[in-house]
Amino acid sequence: MLRSTLAQQGIPVYSVAWGPDSEKVLYTAGKQLIIKPLQPNAKVLQWKAHDGIILKVDWNSVNDLILSAGEDCKYKVWDSYGRLLYNSQPHEHPITSVAWAPDGELFAVGSFHTLRLCDKTGWSYTLEKPNTGSIFNIAWSVDGTQIAGACGNGHVVFAHVVEQRWEWKNFQVTLTKRRTMQVRNVLNDAVDLLEFRDRVIKASLNYAHLVVSTSLQCYVFSTKNWNTPLIFDLKEGTVSLILQAERHFLLVDGGGIYLYSYEGRFISSPKFPGMRTDILNAQTVSLSNDTVAIKNKADEKIIFLFEASTGKPLGDGKFLSHKNEILEIALDQKGLTNDRKVAFIDKNRDLYITSVKRFGKEEQIIKLGTMVHTLAWSDTCNILCGLQDTRFTVWYYPNTVYVDRDILTKTLYERDASEFSKNPHIVSFAGNQVTIRRADGSLVHISISPYPAILHEYVSSSKWEDAVRLCRFVKEQTLWACLAAMAVANRDMTTAEIAYAAIGEIDKVQYISSIKNLPSKESKMAHILMFSGNIQEAEIVLLQAGLVYQAIQININLYNWERALELAVKYKTHVDTVLAYRQKFLETFGKQETNKRYLQYAEGLQIDWEKIKAKIEMEITKEQERSSSSQSSKSLGLLH
Repeated sequence: MLRSTLAQQGIPVYSVAWGPDSEKVLYTAGKQLIIKPLQPNAKVLQWKAHDGIILKVDWNSVNDLILSAGEDCKYKVWDSYGRLLYNSQPHEHPITSVAWAPDGELFAVGSFHTLRLCDKTGWSYTLEKPNTGSIFNIAWSVDGTQIAGACGNGHVVFAHVVEQRWEWKNFQVTLTKRRTMQVRNVLNDAVDLLEFRDRVIKASLNYAHLVVSTSLQCYVFSTKNWNTPLIFDLKEGTVSLILQAERHFLLVDGGGIYLYSYEGRFISSPKFPGMRTDILNAQTVSLSNDTVAIKNKADEKIIFLFEASTGKPLGDGKFLSHKNEILEIALDQKGLTNDRKVAFIDKNRDLYITSVKRFGKEEQIIKLGTMVHTLAWSDTCNILCGLQDTRFTVWYYPNTVYVDRDILTKTLYERDASEFSKNPHIVSFAGNQVTIRRADGSLVHISISPYPAILHEYVSSSKWEDAVRLCRFVKEQTLWACLAAMAVANRDMTTAEIAYAAIGEIDKVQYISSIKNLPSKESKMAHILMFSGNIQEAEIVLLQAGLVYQAIQININLYNWERALELAVKYKTHVDTVLAYRQKFLETFGKQETNKRYLQYAEGLQIDWEKIKAKIEMEITKEQERSSSSQSSKSLGLLH
């Protein structure tokens, strides 16, 4: 029974494809492509796509990309806004069929006596010339390992995807046949053959382990021993994604998301409302030793965060919400759980970073860069790299944005990225080597300085003297800037002072010196927080320690007059101090008081600077006595 007519036109519709969310339909109209939303009165998107009649289209639900093929003998890749991402060279004959693999990583192209396998970015892996006539239609198997083609000579052609490659450090793994892998150690040229009972569907090589899923089982190999894999049965055979972290790995299949240890022990299975595992890929799921991050497809502004060990939502269960749709997410791999960060790119191509631990207070989401197309964290330390417009950028210590944003630019490494051509993609970031795939499919390897990684190692082990020695040896501003931010983040102000002096930040050196001379540890802590721009937290630390005057004074120093008076009135102390400093401030600038609250409290109050100074002296003496008594009680405790 006909439900409705979506569109009527005077020319034939040769091909139709559903959009990823089943709310739009893509169809052909001669040389034009049309995206028609199902909602009435919604805007129709239409553009000229080919110079000849378009014969075939396909739209992938995982990567949201569109394929088109036409009588102009070309195939093209588009995004869902109609922007051209790839335009093939003209073939000898019209392209009669195109089809995406289910995971959106590959697509197949059919023509007269031609079957081609291509990467999602458009470049060709392989070209076969079967004697079949034109291939009019192509269908992929659910697991994305096989293709069936309907041929013009009445035959059906079947093909299997082989010769896939995985690399990690000195190991190269190749799928030579459907059920056979070859492992080559390039250091000694040793070769191992791995045989499997069923055909290989997915594999991943990282963190000294090779994880292989077949149609029925999962194999876990250690790079130290290729002979005795750990094997366990899979609940559902169609594994669509494997992600690895140092301690465990993640499998995604049609039934759910599962975490396993490298010993084959099931750890957890994160779940969230409306979860669709068929549309998850490496850009929308990220794994670290303690956290799983998943982008929500139903609302693309949301990232769900889970504990890896339990599969339960992280912290107070709140998800991470951003103002724009998110395209790609990545968790850092090293460090403590409390310091775990997630970096993501939104649809404006802005790069942001935020903390994953979320308890009550809203964590800051801070912008790191603009026009970022692809990103990756290092697997050995928390260094982030990305391709930013025409530059390749490395953030040696991204945490700097939380500590001292002024020196962020000093912690970066940048180089020209024009050699990588249009739309390059970062494949991996292992140690100090970044692998980038260019638009033509070729791989480019870039080595970055090894010193920042060594600095990260020293700081994580609290070897501050070694860290300073390293910076003095290397004599680089970038390294000193990283050390300055790391020292402040870890509250080591002696090292911070040395590092800031080395990069010429004299005002900050003087401020750190004044912090070191403060009488109580609470005051020191509050001023370190202020140094990093966390004024509210600094105030809370002082108020909890009963240092009300100090809390008022930091607001006066920051000209935060409303808050200073609010605290003075609330704690019934130093109201005259606040009014006196306010009056002095106004006199300096030759202004009259206009604030109603200040006018109200100033009525009938005589300001006596001698009395105020005496009160301030008393507060400072009280703080000094308190800190010395707490130190003496500590030393007595040690003597006992």
